[in-house]
Amino acid sequence: MNTTISSNGLPQLPLATTTSENSAAQTSTTAPATSSSATQTNDSVQLTDSARALQQASSANAPVDTQRVDQIRHQLAAGTYKVDPHAIANSLVSLEGQIGGGTK
Repeated sequence: MNTTISSNGLPQLPLATTTSENSAAQTSTTAPATSSSATQTNDSVQLTDSARALQQASSANAPVDTQRVDQIRHQLAAGTYKVDPHAIANSLVSLEGQIGGGTK
């Protein structure tokens, strides 16, 4: 049975049909595979130094310089915080180079 779903003007696509056997296999994703014909592969992931640094920076255990945060908070409240647009631009260009894999 094919059923279509309206998606706000986007093309309507037929739903995939599944047998009750496939449906049961899809709903129990935590069950281990019991098929003897299934082969196991050893996948691996290698992180770059940049990815490790990003992972460390985004972790909940990343150190926060609370003294610097308080200093900036007081400067903002007093209206004395100065923004250096050249330093921001240089940092953005450097970040773009790291993300893009270098200069063009």
